[in-house]
Order: sequence, then structure tokens, then C-alpha cells
Amino acid sequence: MTTGPTVRRRRLGTELRKLRESNGYKLEEVAAQLGVAPSTLSRIETGKAPTKSAYLNQMLEMYGVVEPGQRQVLVDMAREGHRKGWWAAYDDVLPSGFDIFVGLEAETAAVRGYEISVVHGLLQTPDYARAVLGEMFPRHATEQIDRLVDLRIERQRRLEEDPPIDLWAILDEAVIRRPVGGNQVMRGQLEHLLDMAAKPGVTLQVLPFACGAHAGHGGPFSILEFPNRTDSEVAYVESVAGFLYLEKDREVRTRVEAFDRLRAAALSPSASVDLIGQVANEL
Repeated sequence: MTTGPTVRRRRLGTELRKLRESNGYKLEEVAAQLGVAPSTLSRIETGKAPTKSAYLNQMLEMYGVVEPGQRQVLVDMAREGHRKGWWAAYDDVLPSGFDIFVGLEAETAAVRGYEISVVHGLLQTPDYARAVLGEMFPRHATEQIDRLVDLRIERQRRLEEDPPIDLWAILDEAVIRRPVGGNQVMRGQLEHLLDMAAKPGVTLQVLPFACGAHAGHGGPFSILEFPNRTDSEVAYVESVAGFLYLEKDREVRTRVEAFDRLRAAALSPSASVDLIGQVANEL
């Protein structure tokens, strides 16, 4: 799979941060030399924003990067980081900051996700997604909601690729019992979950009410793993306060450990399918 702009920006940012630290510069010092706010340089170093050629050249001079081959690699990364991904077509409706997640998700090899209130986005039907998004964005016009639904369905193409993305989703029991959109929509969603659970690369588990206290009380989260092992995993947390991307080893490891505990507490995949089928039949 071709490396896209979001991962390219992450790689460039990581290299620039390493170069800055190895030369003993503080982030604020470099930002002052570039004439930008520290927050702007931070976004460049974390791959959340592309960097201008002038800024890159100035940083490479400060960091003493003179070897032509090394400079060219970084310049190429910066140029490719400016490319637009397919999701740019939805910029008019994308929530602020969510484009980063879509860009990362588009390039992952595996996603592990835990959800407490709604079906994982990669597993939602259009009708279910429309019901969820309509409540999340009550001020949006119908056309805007339709475009957000289209974006969600477009993201699901990763499950049809060869090879497909590896998805391991854990859903709280409340997710499969809450009749989002009404009984008919919910029945269709549960039947879709049963179909998806049979696909290669998809593992689905339900965390039952009976398990009591568990490792996911902090809220929903996803862990993104990339094909190239040099690209570190990212933990993504979404809340009413916005989107949070965790990349430090300790922070990611905490979520990985939480996910491992959740899947140990959850029903087995086969028992989860049985419960989903039972709830669907009750609607």
C-alpha cells in the first residue's frame, strides 16, 4: 500500500523532533527562529500539519543537515505530506481535527477499538449512521448529514481491500441493546454485525453487563497499527471535548493493556455472535 500524506507528515515530524533534540534546541527556541508560535511547530513535529518549504530549509540549516541525500529524503517527505487524501473531498463537513484520524485510519494495517454507546464506525450501516450523526449534529442540514454518512461508508472500503484491514472491535452490551433509529434500523444493524463478524480480518466481541467493573470505564478508544513497524502505534480517544491522539509509548501501552483486559473480560467471538443474534430476534 502506498504511504499517504498523513503518515508521511508523522514520519517527517518525528525526524524533525529528533534533529531538534539532538542539537539541544528547545521547541520554543526553534519556533522563535522560524517566526511561528510554538503550537505551530508542535503540530508540525506531531504530523498534524504540513510544513512550508521555507520552514523546513531553515530548520535543516539550524540542525546542521548538510548531506544531500538526507536533505532530499526530508524534502520529499514534506512534499508528499502536502498531498490531499481522498477524504479532503469532505472537508466541508469533517469535524475539526477528525481529518487526521481518517488519514491515519486510511493507512493502518490494524485497528483495535472499544465502543461504549454506538457501533464502531467501520461496522455501521448507512441508516444507523444517519440516526447517530443526526443526533450528534442537530444543526446540520440533511445534505450535510448525508455527506457525513457517505464519508463513513467510504471509510469502510478498507474492509474490502486485499488484504483487508484487520479490525478487532469490542462493543459494550449497551451498544447492541440501544435501539438507535428504531427497531427496524437496529435490527438491520445487528444483522450487519453478524455478516461482518464472519468476514476474514474482523473479530467482534461483546462486553456483557455481567462482567461488572472493567478496564474501559474511561471511555471509548481506538489503537491504530501501521504496516511499517517504524511507524509507532497511535491511540485515539474521542470525547465531547474533542479528539486526542496519544503517541508516547507509555500512553499507547496503557490503552493496549486496557484493550487486552477488555477482550479477556468480553464474551468470546462465537458467544458474542450468539448474543447479537438473540437481541436481533427480540426486536
